[in-house]
Amino acid sequence: MYKKIVLVVFALLTYGSGIAQTVVFDTLRVYSPNHSQLVKFYQKDDLAKKRMMYYQVFHNNKPVILESQLDIQLDNTLSEKAMALKVDHHTRWCENLVVSKISSLTKDTVWIPVNGEQSKIRDHYNESDIELVKDDNPIYLMQVQIRAYNEGIAIRYFFPENVKGTYYSVTAENTTAQLPAGTHAWFANWAQAPYYKLPISNWPGESERPLTMQLADSLYVCLTEARMVDYARTKFKLDTHMPNTIVTSMYDRADLISPVGTPWRVVMIADKPGDLIEHDYLIQNLNDANKIIDTRWIKPGKIMRVMTQTTAAAKANIDFAVKQNLQYILFDWKWYGPAFDFASDATKVAIPDFDLPEIIRYGKERNIGIWLYVNQQAALAQSDSLFAVYHRWGIKGVKIGFVQVGSHRWTTWLEKVIQQAADNHIMLDIHDEWRPTGEQRTWPNIMTVEGIRGNEEMPDATHNTVLPFTRFIAGPADYTICYFDKRIKTTHAHQLALAAIYYSPLQTLFWYDQPTDYHNEPELEFWNKIPTTWDETKVIQGEPGKFITTARRKGHDWFVGTITNNDARDLTLALNFLDQGRQYIATIFNDDDSVAGKGHVKIESKIVTANSLIKVNLKPSGGQAIYITPRN
Repeated sequence: MYKKIVLVVFALLTYGSGIAQTVVFDTLRVYSPNHSQLVKFYQKDDLAKKRMMYYQVFHNNKPVILESQLDIQLDNTLSEKAMALKVDHHTRWCENLVVSKISSLTKDTVWIPVNGEQSKIRDHYNESDIELVKDDNPIYLMQVQIRAYNEGIAIRYFFPENVKGTYYSVTAENTTAQLPAGTHAWFANWAQAPYYKLPISNWPGESERPLTMQLADSLYVCLTEARMVDYARTKFKLDTHMPNTIVTSMYDRADLISPVGTPWRVVMIADKPGDLIEHDYLIQNLNDANKIIDTRWIKPGKIMRVMTQTTAAAKANIDFAVKQNLQYILFDWKWYGPAFDFASDATKVAIPDFDLPEIIRYGKERNIGIWLYVNQQAALAQSDSLFAVYHRWGIKGVKIGFVQVGSHRWTTWLEKVIQQAADNHIMLDIHDEWRPTGEQRTWPNIMTVEGIRGNEEMPDATHNTVLPFTRFIAGPADYTICYFDKRIKTTHAHQLALAAIYYSPLQTLFWYDQPTDYHNEPELEFWNKIPTTWDETKVIQGEPGKFITTARRKGHDWFVGTITNNDARDLTLALNFLDQGRQYIATIFNDDDSVAGKGHVKIESKIVTANSLIKVNLKPSGGQAIYITPRN
């Protein structure tokens, strides 16, 4: 449903009773549909007597973003008309902009994701588009677009099609976010970095996005970006002049042609930290709709890596995958030669005793699909033909590694690769520093990405309890869960539970493990049964860096995971998310040192209902996993 209203110059739209009101322009107020979020937009003179743009954000009348500046820096020296007018391109472009028109609309629709944490997603917001012109330069037009959702707010700069000046070179965004005093953030310096809880001061560099923060009044806020598809990546840095203030920091310039919009600057707001996770679909809502017409070939599933790349080992892994209800196996790293060498041809096998056609045939007979790793060099040199070759071979997906990230050039290159893969019915796992910004809505062949400090780095349990509230808000992540490897720094029930807590339509299990490590451990029934996409997701309880309990439903079955940090913890799990009046069988997997086997996991079953309470007694770095199915 759409409702659009266009207001005259110097007009104000107030969302209140659902009726548009026109008054003299002073402050534009945009409310979310349920009135919980409010964005104020206005202009005023700064210390240099230049009229600049500002915004504020409130949640249930509490200040979340204090007075903060909206500013984008352009360098449009290629415009002949502008040069003729002798426009000074070295001034701040957003100075003294004049509001020429304000348009508003309301949208309330529902869309169905190909893969998701929910079976359907509501896209409901109020939007105001503020059209501005530079008072000394009528060539360039710009809009500030503001959306208010129940889950948070989003703002971006948009350049409408303009025959008088279509070229825009963005050299910097100086959009700021001033937080209330006492705010702390979970800081990570790069995409695969550890997290540190820091005040909004004295950061050791720039912070990755999403950036989750806790305000002094216990509100939780997440700053991030959405739809970063034709632009340079931005991180967050501290303002050197204003305390408690964060500034967007572009990797480099972006050269654009109108009509075009910058990525959305998103402020997610929640009373409870788990709400940020449940509402992470907001980032996808800010992206374009699915562009793949026939998606039947996009199939989520569980995957393991083949550690020894021989035909015999591959067949053993396929047999193990069948037994453990996995759907895919992956050949990772150097199967086609030195991965960092441009001379390596990713359409030819370069290792001995590796009959790839026979492996593909063997897997197809057993309904196990094959994924291949391809490094940046081969992807860059061969992507125009590579995916067509793999499609003919019967390859289901490609893991692209060591991709370059940040610059406008590499952003647009990767966008092209994603489309080329989709055109050839190839699913993708994008590894290393790239993080999604909701693109999986537009291109659902993006099954998962890295951009995370996962089990390759063997992080501790405290790190694992931070990730759901930070990195996973951006979208699915390939954490590469292990089970048998002796280097893991958590209990085995903790590892089991991660498959329910961490969302990834392509869920990597047994990352450092081999079929010979398996000795009929009964607790692996939990991984055997668990799916990778969901009809419903609920975060039952949790705090970043301490603990989390997540419950996910597929059909009538629920899978629940609880993990704690490095400390022991006793919790109570209420099963009130189950259907009232129905009995279920809960199979519970707990750490227990008295149980024999590598995992030391105790398994017990009990009949439960929506009124049941389950005691969760967690060892240090421990966890609990529960499979709940209706009782016949």
